[in-house]
Amino acid sequence: MNQTLHSHDTLDLAAIRCRHTLLLLGLLWEDDRARVDIARDLGLSRSAISNIVAELMEVGLVQEAGARSGTGVGRRATLLHLNARAAAMLAIDLGASHARVDVLDLRCRTLATTTVPHDIQAGPQATYALLCELARQVLHDAGVPIAHVAIAGVGVPGPVDHESGRVVQPPNMPGWDGENVGAHLRDLLGVDVLVENDANLGALAEARFGTHRGVSDLIYVKLATGIGAGVLLGGRLHRGARGGAGEIGHISINEHGPVGRSGNPGSLESYAAAQVLVPLATRLHAEGTPTTMHALTVEDLIRHANTDPLARAVWETVGHHLGVAVSTTLNLFNPHAVVIGGRLAQAGDVLIGAIRASADRRTMRINADRARIDLGTLGGHAGVLGAGAMMLGALLTPRGLPQLYRVSRLVDPPGVESRAPPPGGLSSPSLNKPAPGVTQTPHHPVPFGGPP
Repeated sequence: MNQTLHSHDTLDLAAIRCRHTLLLLGLLWEDDRARVDIARDLGLSRSAISNIVAELMEVGLVQEAGARSGTGVGRRATLLHLNARAAAMLAIDLGASHARVDVLDLRCRTLATTTVPHDIQAGPQATYALLCELARQVLHDAGVPIAHVAIAGVGVPGPVDHESGRVVQPPNMPGWDGENVGAHLRDLLGVDVLVENDANLGALAEARFGTHRGVSDLIYVKLATGIGAGVLLGGRLHRGARGGAGEIGHISINEHGPVGRSGNPGSLESYAAAQVLVPLATRLHAEGTPTTMHALTVEDLIRHANTDPLARAVWETVGHHLGVAVSTTLNLFNPHAVVIGGRLAQAGDVLIGAIRASADRRTMRINADRARIDLGTLGGHAGVLGAGAMMLGALLTPRGLPQLYRVSRLVDPPGVESRAPPPGGLSSPSLNKPAPGVTQTPHHPVPFGGPP
């Protein structure tokens, strides 16, 4: 009986120490800090902090960064610094028409990157071969051996079953239904791989790195070949029972409207996705809307969105329809912010203005008064930054910390016993959540993107 109690006490102490370690790493991810500051912030003794710091320095995750500047009398405290190069992460942004692979450090800064055109309809095997080649290329360019990669993260333009990791009937990815992207890439790359829907990664990226950094209730709408939404509630992704939450493009905004790719009459994608823009422009031009453009392509419509009468009319029409759907999300979830991203968001002011105007007319005041509707600020980097946020959320957990220790400890000092947490793994999909221990000041927005 006493032996059992002792065993439980040991496990509890190990869990508490692991939690304190994660909180400390979260603080250092935000900024350099002195031991005394960390002890105060975490409510721990300086000796407890010193023990954890010694462990983290032993494995190479934390370094001393010199004395804190100041004019006070006496010895200045030594700052501690997260060694962002202690491990690398491999971020893969897979779109309908492109593939991008980045090597990231632990602050999600890109060490090397490459982007190539790629048709997702080429199928899984051709895509896996390409991604492996791109991964080899960027690792070589960054001077990072594969053994120094702690984890890989992939964003895909389709629904992902969160339990199994399989893609489920993706409209933009014929031939991919049931494909376990993570398992296949894990076998090919030799590292653990997390897979997530690209819009969900956009939400994680905007909440951690964008203008609305630290906002706990945020919806990210990605406008591209398809339209999807990532829903962040209470600081966590809302995936639903299986992982299909956020498929805003397949919501009917007009039950008698045209049938889109989803088969639903009047779906948002049948009014506002990339493939409807040129037909819409052609119709408006035939009805008499003038233009100075010599060609009607999606690229031209984006380029001239705020200068050409026809392009402006297209984006005002598209923005109106998007505003109808955005008002639904505001009334359902009452978020602090709705962020519009993806390729079509490059249309800029005319698009966001139309979305705000349309949503404002349809949103209850309680849901509109403190909500912002803004264009994303991360551009084409949202996918890789979202993958970075996802991977950090996996590594900075009790199950992920052993992997981070293993990679960062390139060579164990002889004769030193490791004090790392018990062995674990990163295969569980439940690890795909925001990193613990990062405290951020909430952003208090004002209606529909006015000045903060």
